[in-house]
Amino acid sequence: MSKVFHVFTPGADPVRAPLLLMHGTGGTELDLLPLAGDLSPEASTLSVRGTVAGDGGFAFFHRHPDRTVDETDITERASILADVIETCRSHHGFAAPIAVGFSNGAIMAAMLLLTRPGLLGGAILFRPLSPLSKDLPARMHGVPVLIIDGQNDTRRSRGDGLTLAGRLTRSGAAVTHHVLDAGHAITSQDRQIARDWLARTIPM
Repeated sequence: MSKVFHVFTPGADPVRAPLLLMHGTGGTELDLLPLAGDLSPEASTLSVRGTVAGDGGFAFFHRHPDRTVDETDITERASILADVIETCRSHHGFAAPIAVGFSNGAIMAAMLLLTRPGLLGGAILFRPLSPLSKDLPARMHGVPVLIIDGQNDTRRSRGDGLTLAGRLTRSGAAVTHHVLDAGHAITSQDRQIARDWLARTIPM
C-alpha cells in the first residue's frame, strides 16, 4: 500500500489537543485546514492524505462496486494509518489528537475509534456512516464523539449516522448526534455546533 503522506503543523498552544484532519473523497491533506482554524485556531494540526488515488484527489479506503465499504481494505489501511499517527505522537510529543473527519475521512476516523482504542482523544465526524457491518467488543472508555448528519444528504442513506452512533455507543464512546437541515457539504451551522462541542467537551 502507498505511504501515508502527512503534515504536522505546530500550533500556538502546545498544550491544546491537536486536530487530526481527514478529508473527504477526492480531497487532499489541505482541505480541512481552514475548518481547523475555525474550530481551534491555536491547536496543532496533523493533516493526513488518503492513500487511494481517484476523483482528482484521494480517499482513505476502497469501496465495492455497490458503494459499500470494503471492510478488508479499510481494516488494513486503518492499521497502517494508526501506526503513522502513533509514530507522529511519539516524534512530536503531542497528546491523543481529536479527529476531524469529513465524509470518507469521517468513516476512516470512525474505524480508528473502533479498532485502535486510546489512539484518539475524541472525534468530530461530519456526514459519516459505519465502516463496519457488525459491532466490535466494547473497548472505548467514554471517548467523546460528535456526529453531524445532513437530513438532505443525497450521498447517505437515512439513518447512516444513527447506525454509527449506536455502534460507537455500544463500544463505549460518549456520542453526541445531530441531524441538520443540510446536504452533504459542511455548513456554518455544522461549524458552530462543532466549535461549541469542542470547547465544552475537550479539556484545554
